[in-house]
Amino acid sequence: MNATPEAQTDRNLALELVRVTEAAALAASRWMGRGKKNEADGAAVEAMRRAFDAVAISGTVVIGEGEMDEAPMLYIGEKVGHGGPAMDIAVDPLEGTTITAKGGPNALATVALAEAGGFLHAPDIYMDKIAVGGGLPPGLVDLQASPGENLRNLARAKNRDVSDLVVCILERERHAEIIAKCREAGARIMLISDGDVAGVIATAQPDSGIDIYLGSGGAPEGVLAAAALRCIGGQMQGRLLYENDAQRERTRGMGIADPSHVYTCEEMAKGNVMFAATGVTGGPMLRGVRRFGEGAITHSLVMRSKSGTVRYVEAHHNFKTKTWAAN
Repeated sequence: MNATPEAQTDRNLALELVRVTEAAALAASRWMGRGKKNEADGAAVEAMRRAFDAVAISGTVVIGEGEMDEAPMLYIGEKVGHGGPAMDIAVDPLEGTTITAKGGPNALATVALAEAGGFLHAPDIYMDKIAVGGGLPPGLVDLQASPGENLRNLARAKNRDVSDLVVCILERERHAEIIAKCREAGARIMLISDGDVAGVIATAQPDSGIDIYLGSGGAPEGVLAAAALRCIGGQMQGRLLYENDAQRERTRGMGIADPSHVYTCEEMAKGNVMFAATGVTGGPMLRGVRRFGEGAITHSLVMRSKSGTVRYVEAHHNFKTKTWAAN
């Protein structure tokens, strides 16, 4: 059966997204292990922005590199694409700037698309997060429940002991209490230095060995993670965390009426969602960029919520014909 024009457009856009994340990953990979995270991030941002010029959308960045006066490109509100359907865009051109600078594992270039109005316009503040993979009873985990209660409910649903579960948590001082409570409940813990988008996605990948993600991280990254889970399957909740009244007022100005609201995955990323990521450095989800002489090999994934399909793409790049990738 032939695909409808709408379905064909979706498929073409999904592949265009991969080209966008490939461009960012290739540019960032040149800085891998060189101790310069800002240079790595800047290279990824610039390459991703150029790549969007070839994408057939009328896109608006709603999750990006900051406000217009803070970021030269891919800033919130920037228009990208060369014309087409109106889309919301969420980007993190280099998730794991410090990882890349140190040559550590699991740095990614990520991007997500949704129909206009599909993404939560999350401010650049912290978000409390909890996420599990697919195939579990709806509402199984709850941000307002204790870590121990969530772990016991998850263990029952998976027909396991709590001691069989692995919790992924960012290694931060602010997570000392969560870590202690998870250990008290009997769970095992995988601490990661950076990259909570990858940590959330890992809960939905059976081979990752991660059962649940807990803790706070960037709110923009929370929306990107929710977009990925919408495509691959899973549950997630997020609640914005505020350091002062100014942040509360800012969120109200962005259209968030209830600053204390607990968002579901579906509220953070609505409708038809697409997500793509390319590995910059290798990890359990994606291999990193392998550079050689006049070319490189990239490893990416692309997902669509409409079909639930996850595709892995290995691309071989020739820098003689793709000069932007070598810079």
